Amino acid sequence: MAVAELAARQHGVVTRAQLLEIGLGYRAIDDRIARGLLHSIHRGVYAVGHRLRTAEATWLAAVLACPGAVLSHRSAAALCGIRDTTRAGTEITLPRLCRRPRIQSHRAVLAPDEVTAERGIPVTNPARTLLDLAAILTPQQLAHALNEAEIRRLASPLPLDALVARHPGRRGTQSLKRALERQREIGETITKSQFEARFRAFIDDHALSRPQMNAPLGRYTPDAVWPAARLVVELDSYGIHTTRQAFESDRERDRTLQLMGYRVVRITWRQLQAEPHAIAQQLGSLLGATAGPRPR
Repeated sequence: MAVAELAARQHGVVTRAQLLEIGLGYRAIDDRIARGLLHSIHRGVYAVGHRLRTAEATWLAAVLACPGAVLSHRSAAALCGIRDTTRAGTEITLPRLCRRPRIQSHRAVLAPDEVTAERGIPVTNPARTLLDLAAILTPQQLAHALNEAEIRRLASPLPLDALVARHPGRRGTQSLKRALERQREIGETITKSQFEARFRAFIDDHALSRPQMNAPLGRYTPDAVWPAARLVVELDSYGIHTTRQAFESDRERDRTLQLMGYRVVRITWRQLQAEPHAIAQQLGSLLGATAGPRPR
């Protein structure tokens, strides 16, 4: 029972050290291996009852195989949805290199605010993952990864700008700085009034009912609100570099509006430019209408 509970918390993966800690002896562990109840994945790491079935199990097995490791680079990007990977091996980072089959280890000492956990797997946070990717991706690939992180609104305790300043001589830092500058040219040069004007035009172009713009709602003034549909849209400027305080404030605002019975949708300038039809369909569904180009 204890083994099953441990495996259930860890995507079906356990270590020999963990099995010893919950009371199994060496002979009992070896007997389970011989009977096919434990399948060796890496030295001292086992899948319980079956071989690995999910990407999460494979990633966690690699992390557990090297004490002190966290998932990183392409594997971390795949876990948090920034970028898919087709690599057969798993990438990890830890203070010492760990040589294991099917594991690519990177040596680095990570600060506590560069690490998080996702689905129970220790992993570099989105900011650190992007910094690591900057050393191995092309400029176009890195720009796409940054865009995915913004679309998914992945935030880290440490903003990207601060992380770049922390590692000035690290490989990839200059590439990331250039990518951030290009992203700002797209996002930060857009004023609030320009964004709102573009949104109004977008609403008309897709035959959506017009919202109230900047109308007070309790102690907040949302960018756009449809009172009858209980829907609020917030037009976000460049989001991935936002300060922790601003990020927390946005979430507090969203919770308050939700408690008032409003659904809150956040849209960035880049999303409005790159995905207008998808956004129109989503808003149309929320408003209970079918979105389509307004007749000319």
